[in-house]
Amino acid sequence: MINEKQEITFDESELIIEGEKHLVYSTEDANKIQFAKIIKPERTKTIQTVDTYQRRPSVSAPKRPAQKPQKNIDITEHLLSSEECAIKYQTSIDTIKPGDSHGLTSTQAANVLAATGQNILSPPKKRHPILKYLDCTYLGAILIGVALLNAFIEFYQEQKSAALLESFLNMIPAKCMVVRDHRIQQLDAINLVIGDVVFIRMGDKVPADLFIFAGSELKVDNSSLTGESDPQERGPINTQQSLFEAENIVFNGTLAVAGEAYGIVVRTGDNTVLGQIAGLTAGEDKIPSPLSQEIDQFVKIIATIAFSTAIIFFGIGFPVNHNNVSLTLNFAISVFVAWVPEGLPATVTILLTIAAKRMASRNVLVKDLQGVETLGAITLLATDKTGTLTRNQMTVTYVWSCMEMHNTLERNTLVAPVPELAGLNEIMHISTLNSRAKFDRTDVPVHMRQILGDATETGLVRFAGEHLGPAFDSLGDKCPTVFEIPFNSDNKWAMTIHNKPHSNGHLTLYVKGAPERVLNLCNTILTSRGTVPLESGHIEAFQETYLHMAGQGHRVLAFAQLLLPRETYPADFQFSKAEKNYPMSGLTFVGLVSLEDPPKHGVREAIGKCRRAGIKVMMVTGDHPLTAEAIGRKINMLLGDTRESLSKRTRRPISDIAEDEFSGVVVHGDSIDSLTDDAWDAIFAKEEIIFARTSPKHKLEIVKRAQSMRHIVGVTGDGVNDAPALKKADLGIAMNISGSDVSKDAAAMILLDDNFASIVHGIEEGRLIFANLKKSVMYTITHSMPEVIPNLLYIVVPLPLPLSAILILVIDLGFELCAALTFAWDKPETESGLMMMSPRKPVTPSSIDRYRRQLLREETYIKYDPVTGEELKPGWFRRIYNSVVPFFTRAYWSEKLIKTDDDVLVDLPLLSWAYLEVGIIEVIGALTCYFVVLWYNGITPSDAVELQRGASSPTNYFQNGPIYATPFQASDGSILDAEAQHRALGQAQSMVYWSIMMMQMFNMFACKTRYTLPIGRYMFSNKVTFLGIFAGAGLATLIVYCPPFNIPFGTEYHTLPLWWLIPFGFGFLIIGYACVRMTILAKMNPMQWNPEIDGLRMHPTIRTMATSHSRHSRGHYMA
Repeated sequence: MINEKQEITFDESELIIEGEKHLVYSTEDANKIQFAKIIKPERTKTIQTVDTYQRRPSVSAPKRPAQKPQKNIDITEHLLSSEECAIKYQTSIDTIKPGDSHGLTSTQAANVLAATGQNILSPPKKRHPILKYLDCTYLGAILIGVALLNAFIEFYQEQKSAALLESFLNMIPAKCMVVRDHRIQQLDAINLVIGDVVFIRMGDKVPADLFIFAGSELKVDNSSLTGESDPQERGPINTQQSLFEAENIVFNGTLAVAGEAYGIVVRTGDNTVLGQIAGLTAGEDKIPSPLSQEIDQFVKIIATIAFSTAIIFFGIGFPVNHNNVSLTLNFAISVFVAWVPEGLPATVTILLTIAAKRMASRNVLVKDLQGVETLGAITLLATDKTGTLTRNQMTVTYVWSCMEMHNTLERNTLVAPVPELAGLNEIMHISTLNSRAKFDRTDVPVHMRQILGDATETGLVRFAGEHLGPAFDSLGDKCPTVFEIPFNSDNKWAMTIHNKPHSNGHLTLYVKGAPERVLNLCNTILTSRGTVPLESGHIEAFQETYLHMAGQGHRVLAFAQLLLPRETYPADFQFSKAEKNYPMSGLTFVGLVSLEDPPKHGVREAIGKCRRAGIKVMMVTGDHPLTAEAIGRKINMLLGDTRESLSKRTRRPISDIAEDEFSGVVVHGDSIDSLTDDAWDAIFAKEEIIFARTSPKHKLEIVKRAQSMRHIVGVTGDGVNDAPALKKADLGIAMNISGSDVSKDAAAMILLDDNFASIVHGIEEGRLIFANLKKSVMYTITHSMPEVIPNLLYIVVPLPLPLSAILILVIDLGFELCAALTFAWDKPETESGLMMMSPRKPVTPSSIDRYRRQLLREETYIKYDPVTGEELKPGWFRRIYNSVVPFFTRAYWSEKLIKTDDDVLVDLPLLSWAYLEVGIIEVIGALTCYFVVLWYNGITPSDAVELQRGASSPTNYFQNGPIYATPFQASDGSILDAEAQHRALGQAQSMVYWSIMMMQMFNMFACKTRYTLPIGRYMFSNKVTFLGIFAGAGLATLIVYCPPFNIPFGTEYHTLPLWWLIPFGFGFLIIGYACVRMTILAKMNPMQWNPEIDGLRMHPTIRTMATSHSRHSRGHYMA
């Protein structure tokens, strides 16, 4: 046996472990055991920081003027007595007989209602749908059709999110019971006023924030607000300072699951905790996704270049074209259209839509299309615990009976089936009979039934039902209850007596409850040898087992029984609570059972994969720090030491633990409001972070702090308390089955199966779609150069127009669009490579410094209201000024030219490939085709220049009706009439168009790989690629070789297939160049995978749901 024990503090809802101390107990008599005095520990775990730390950023966050303080949750009534609260709200209550309370008079209630308004949440501000639709049309699409398509998609998403605040209204009950004018009456909840006396009972939804002044065994489900999976007891006595832990306050929108109570209304409507959460949610603006920011920036740059080039060359081309406005305008339009990738917005939208459908098949529903890519880009994933990481279902884990420990979740380690293990049959009978939890039906298997009751009893009944089999349903009828004392906060145990015969009588007494209370009722213990007297060795084994169970963050209950002798308690004995004629000592201790809200299957592996992928995963929960830490250690979230655990393990004072000695931190919500900027930097510098006892405001603050450090934040949650953070995050992820409507409306993505592991599939899809988008953009914009340069030569040389504006459009919106879409079905280059790379925008101290320097520069252009401290919205001229001026500063370009680890959609290597490398190869190939075709038709390059310049104004060369060109004598002496000129130009333009298509087909394969050579089996892994090629080639064939289409597109169907050999040759040149380029880049910048993380456990969660200590001392304690 061990000599030192941990001292334990017990209460009905949670177990606290405090330090290592000597356990002191003495035996007052054979039946009573006295424990050492319990000192309740402080419920805070604050981190300590040092002044400097090498991993922290060196640039401090910008200081903004203090804003006018926002309305915070200001409920302090939980610190008042019942009488003080009644006086404050001028209401009349009777704490002895609450049913006789007078409450407010009708006149008082009417006056308060007029002053404070109805008990409803403010509806969301709405704009007319047409206005919202028009807001979306400016997003930068060049062609009207593409703009309308993109606008419709965003309009649809905005319409869906407009229901966000409306879903809060569903949480308020329609009716409630109120004491007014000295009588209880049913009123509409919207007419409640502050000071009203409300009566609530089991099954009622709380209509407002209430101060409880009288009650009987009231329990409320706060999981949607605080994340606590256990129902919380509430009554008139309060011992807590924190509002969310206050025992005499119940919140609007929560559910009473047991008991009844009377309470004074202290907050209504928007002033309730629920209303203030709704206000937090509505007040947060969504940050544009990384993808939308990068696309917007690229479109602005390209549009600026295109517009500037078109204007400049319109001016140059006007005199060159002999002041022919029509020809020059046609040229300017061609240049503008050639620069702008018109099909890019549609390509991005459709690729994201395809990816979203693919994710839906993997149980990830995307509400915001760009959320598909954002999920792949996240650097930090903040997740709720209850219902997200855990099942929100208390489950029996450890059972200790007959001096043996069993882990019932690891059935492969059990020596026999559960009912055959010593003592477990008795425990299951007690769990079944001494319980108020009941199944809703008995005609289906146990795992398909719903259970009515609190979480702990539900877990026990489900455990018994699963293992007792058919006998479970009839056990209550065979052993009817003849007497019962329900669980209460004074006794902390529940007693039932049943008509269950045994060898010595007809009645059997069962007790379950707090372990130390139940043990005090016992003087014998059940062992494998039968019932024996309770001795010190048994008590030591009990204490050690209890500490082990409690150390896992479990809820622990003890079980006892007494076989009542027929001489003292015959079958018809009448028990009475008033006379207390039931036995309260001499019981037999049967065993201990621990319950936990276990991690969901697959959670541990999912978090491990996220961490391998370079994503920081942290828990943000309203639950207790010890419970959160215990769960975190089971699911790969907390592998290393915290300052406290390292101090305990090394037996060193906490103050001696240096900042760089530990990698994890558990932060209590009470300390969040007082954290400094340096403390926040220290927290986020840690690899493993848990925030516990957090409020909705805290969760929102955590998200904002992470975003201020350039994190791309994903937030998962299922409760009302998660809604503000879900909306503010770069990507909010809600649960479908267990999630509230509020959380689903606030989120951009929903897990249809509530499986956290689905997030990993979503991250893989997000990273894959970004890689495919980048390849698609790389492919798409390459054709800009063979479109732009020939058009510039039209003016500069000048040459006959090699490519008309209409052909440029059918390139961008024709075969290019078909081919670009096929990238959506590209597979990863390596099977697991996507999840072994860092996020595309990794957060490092240098990246944080760079981001903060950018914010500091932007601060110089921001003006604030001197009174409120709020940011003032600048006028249109100021906005343009703020956007243009930074381009002319040295600081901007010095930051812009710094090499970073960021992988953006359109970067310098991509632009170099498209505009300077392969783009130029395609220009040469297209012009080669152009001049070869003209030469074939008897026009030399010098003839082409002369034809374009014209002998006089106008010559109308190349025109073949209704105005006909004058004949032209070529350098070889031949005469080209209008028809010959028109045919030559038509064939040349057709071949330029056709050559761009063919070279782009080769470029498609060259763009498919980023880390391997563009040859081999991978090139043929995407079968859709060839469908895209056939579709694009079919469209091009229709335009070039179908005579009716020659008229609108200016093509010529007599174009010889022999000329196809030229783009074929340049296509193979592109593939060869890509191979050489890839080889050089691989040697210069070899691919680096994320380092392995020591301690990750990647085997299925179900195998070790309890802990690695599950094989704890089976048979170690013997009687």
